[in-house]
Parts: sequence; structure tokens; C-alpha cells
Amino acid sequence: MGLDLQWQTDGPTWPHNSASRFVVADGLRWHVQVMGQGPLLLLLHGTGASTHSWRGLMSLLAPRFTIIAPDLPGHGFTQRPSAEGLTLPGMATAIGGLLRALKMSPEFVVGHSAGAAVGLRATLDGMVDAKAIVSLNGALLPFQGMAGHIFKPLAKLFVMQPFLPQLFAWRAGESRAVERLLRGTGSVPSVEDVELYQRLFSSPRHVGATLAMMANWDLQPLLRDLVDLRAFVVLVTGGRDIAIPPSDADRAAMTIPHCRIEKLPDLGHMAHEERPDVVAQLIDRCLMEHAGAQQ
Repeated sequence: MGLDLQWQTDGPTWPHNSASRFVVADGLRWHVQVMGQGPLLLLLHGTGASTHSWRGLMSLLAPRFTIIAPDLPGHGFTQRPSAEGLTLPGMATAIGGLLRALKMSPEFVVGHSAGAAVGLRATLDGMVDAKAIVSLNGALLPFQGMAGHIFKPLAKLFVMQPFLPQLFAWRAGESRAVERLLRGTGSVPSVEDVELYQRLFSSPRHVGATLAMMANWDLQPLLRDLVDLRAFVVLVTGGRDIAIPPSDADRAAMTIPHCRIEKLPDLGHMAHEERPDVVAQLIDRCLMEHAGAQQ
């Protein structure tokens, strides 16, 4: 069976470990990385990922921004919260607590997949005072059709079986299985991507939190509330994204008052890991354009 990630053994070889710190906020022990200089930029990874997924992007953005990149609750090296803490509102509230503990108030947010939903929810709820938000292949809409009837009940069933995270973690010990899972998103992972995700997926604690997060996820209230969002939003879509249909951005844009869509036709769901250079340029351009317009 898999072994949980431990900073003492895994930390020395974790990407950007020199930028890592551990912070207790509202009773939750967080792993967060802080680096760079300039306006504060909060990076929120997606379900099942961790700070490692930003490793290429952070290096490219750090000369222009001060990066704040946490492991979401239960993910990576961050402590797992109660069930409420793995809901969308719970995660948004927890992010607010972390930022208060850090005494940081980011102007900008970049979120990938479910991380984009967390950033939007946190901004709507006043936990983050973001001027602009970049959603990278954001998971912002509820599953449609038969998938919506099957996915969430199936995730809840998995959570009710305590042996399943252990079983999944054991299966993740095979690098080929992890590579197939990553390629199933429409992206082409590097050898390093596979190795790092394999370490994550081999941790029963990380897998259990990922399954619980999926089981507790409800995007209907977010979709309803997006009409009240004041921040400017850039919806970035990967043309080869299999996990989140690019058409979801068109639907979300009909609800968000101030937004635009940017397309990356040759990239998949993990676009920021495939081509951090391309995504960094896009983020820098979008955020700096908006910052200049606000001056």
C-alpha cells in the first residue's frame, strides 16, 4: 500500500522547496510556497494536484509578481480538514484564513480547473479582494447529462469505502497507470510530471482528500452567483482539453459580467504544465493590461 507524503522525506526533492513554509491558519496546517517580487498573485491548483503543478510557471512569473501558492486542504502537504472544509465554500473560507495568517492580500488570482472555482468563490465571498482572475481550463459548471447523475454519487460511494484510497494509492505505484491518467486529460505529460503525480497519487491521504473533494463539490451556487462578480475574469481554454470542454467557457462567459476568453488551441487540460512559457506570457499580458487600465 502507498505511504503518505512526509516533508521530512519528500520535501528535500520537492520543486521550489526553498520557497516552502508551513503556516497554521484557523487550526489547519498549510504548506504554502512564496516567492518573487511585485504585485501579489495567488495560484490555486486543481483537484488532485499540488504546488508542484506550478513549478514552471512560478519561475517565469516571479520576476513580475510575488507568488503565493498553497497546497489546497488535504492535498500535498497540507492537513486534511473536516468534510465541510472540502466543499467549495469551505475551501474558499480556508483560503481567506490562510491569507489573513500570511498578512497578504493578493490583487490577482490564477486558478486551474477546480482551483479557478475556489478563486471565484473566495472573491465572491470577500475572502480575496482580487482585481482580476485568470481561469485556466476552469471547472466552473456542473456536469451535464448522464455524467451529472453518475459522477457525484460515484465519488460519494468511493469516500464511504475507506480502503479505496489505499487501493488507488497502491495502483498509482505503476508509472504507466499514472501516465495514462494524465494523458486522459488531453495533455502530454513529461517524465517529471509523471514522477511527481505518482508520488502524490501514492499517498492515501492525498487520494482520500481528492475523492472527498469531488464528492462534496457543488457548482450550482457558484454559477448562480457569478453574475455578482466585480473582478475581471480571463477564461483560458485548451483546445485539446478532454477533462473540461472548451465550450464551458462560452457558457460561463454569458454569466460573468466582465470577462473575455483566451484560447490555446494546441494544449490540453494541463496547459500550464505542458507549456509554462506560453501560459506565463498570457497571464503576464492579461494581468498587466488590467493593472494598467486600473491606474
